Amino acid sequence: MFELNGKVAVVTGCDTGLGQGMALALARAGCDVVGINVVPADATGALIAEAGRRFRDIRADLRTAKAAVLIGQVVASFGRIDILVNNAGIIRRADALDFSEQDWDEVIEVNLKAVFFLAQAAARQFIAQKSPGRIINIASLLSFQGGIRVPSYTAAKSGVMGLTRLLANEWAKHGITVNAIAPGYMDTNNTEALRADPVRSAEILGRIPLARWGLPADLAGPIVFLASPASAYVTGHTLAVDGGWLGR
Repeated sequence: MFELNGKVAVVTGCDTGLGQGMALALARAGCDVVGINVVPADATGALIAEAGRRFRDIRADLRTAKAAVLIGQVVASFGRIDILVNNAGIIRRADALDFSEQDWDEVIEVNLKAVFFLAQAAARQFIAQKSPGRIINIASLLSFQGGIRVPSYTAAKSGVMGLTRLLANEWAKHGITVNAIAPGYMDTNNTEALRADPVRSAEILGRIPLARWGLPADLAGPIVFLASPASAYVTGHTLAVDGGWLGR
């Protein structure tokens, strides 16, 4: 039920970190993978090749790229698409009183607008090829909570969770499931500043029941589950992978 042999997965932002971990997990489950990245993803490609699967890296800035063109490139390379993982994201930090319009717009464009239009383009392709599809969005703990000093990120990730529910409602009739994963505090580039601050790092770890930062490998099981037949009756759900943070 967890095998994905012959499937084609698209993972945005998979050059490093969580995206790389999820792309590799899907490859090890049997997927060929297309990465959409703003920078080269050579290391990810090498890992996927070691897993015996094919990898194509498409270079694109999701603030300006046209989703239909990107999905068209995927289909041109592999003939189909079965799974979309909307992982790419950016973050800007400042007090809400000082937050700039530019920082607001850039985060919303990547973290929310691109998520919708890539999902739309992928769903159109699923329907055209007459096959069920899986869309997995990457939400956040801040889809559930407010946080501090990240107003556009919180707004975008809250929107991702709502959008996941709406798309699940509309597209279930086409055999398309739409779910999200909300990672907890992970050891990634986005949390580098937090991990470098001894006070904030101690505060965060003190609330996590498992008492550690999450790792890319912690998303391997959840991403394969939501992409595979094992989750056929799961849609519209946001799965927190947070070491117990939300239950504290």
